[in-house]
Amino acid sequence: MYRFFSSAYKFGGIAGALSIIAFITLSFLYPDPTNLNLVFGYVITPIAIFLAIKFFKEYSNNGYLSFAEGMSVGFVAYMLEAIISLGGIWLVLLIHPDLFDQVKISKLDVLATNRESIVAQVGENSFDMTLESIKNMVPWDIALNDALWKIIPGLFFTIIISIILRKNPN
Repeated sequence: MYRFFSSAYKFGGIAGALSIIAFITLSFLYPDPTNLNLVFGYVITPIAIFLAIKFFKEYSNNGYLSFAEGMSVGFVAYMLEAIISLGGIWLVLLIHPDLFDQVKISKLDVLATNRESIVAQVGENSFDMTLESIKNMVPWDIALNDALWKIIPGLFFTIIISIILRKNPN
């Protein structure tokens, strides 16, 4: 099993660690590092998946790759990235509650600033529910959101990359 997933463990772990480092770094530069960290995730996730599948194909599977193998390796890579990122960001926000408060205030400010356009698009009821949701937000919510936005694109990228790199023996 290790031979099958060794590249997925390596690249998923590295991507998860880089996501935590990016979140911490961005927190020094911006009051709300969550949005830019999502953008960073959109860049690092496909790279990690590609490298995991490519290394599996070339170094563990003699240059061959079935779609199912690509999907399996990609799944392990993006899930590991998401889990490590979730845990790291959650711990950072628990250890630094002032950062969490800063993120929460920033999100409330964005909501207040854009109130008219949001109400025009989704209605007053949805705006009020979103406002209440942000007021009740806890560090786990931010970390879980980050992880989900690594899993959802991760699945998409895994499908594409598995199709592109697929090579079956004749």
